[in-house]
Amino acid sequence: MSAVRPPARPRAAAKPPGPARPRFAAPRLRPPARLRGHGRDRGTVSIEFLGFLPILLVIGLAVVQLGLAAFAVQQAGTGARAAARTASMDEADHPPAPEAAGRAAMSDWVKAGITVGDGGGSVRATVRVTIPSIIPGVDNFGTASRSATMPRPQEPGALGLAPAVDTVDTYEGAPPR
Repeated sequence: MSAVRPPARPRAAAKPPGPARPRFAAPRLRPPARLRGHGRDRGTVSIEFLGFLPILLVIGLAVVQLGLAAFAVQQAGTGARAAARTASMDEADHPPAPEAAGRAAMSDWVKAGITVGDGGGSVRATVRVTIPSIIPGVDNFGTASRSATMPRPQEPGALGLAPAVDTVDTYEGAPPR
């Protein structure tokens, strides 16, 4: 048996002689490590965040402004109910100013206008509240308006808050100590 030899590979040609490098030449300069490889992306997230930050601030201000508008509407409803409830009471049962009761039921910083109208058997109170603005450059977001209607009692003293003329005031609670 004879062994078959694989054909020989051709040898690479020798490099042509180039300029000789001087013995004491300066080494080749390499770029810094931060500019080589995949480390080049360092800091891009910070730059992207700074570009997106104004959008986030505008969205945050819009959400807070929407909350203030909802609060103003809620305050208008509360003031209207309190004013209508106070105006529907008998003259003997309530103070003469239902507008003051409506203002007392609302927050102090809310600017409101209260109107109370009499409709015979019922009282209607309407409150208009100015919606405050926190967005710079925007002064007016308009007003929020809410109304409430309360029926008047049919007979004087029906709410039981004013004593009747012909009854004697008796104390029904626990005896005093």
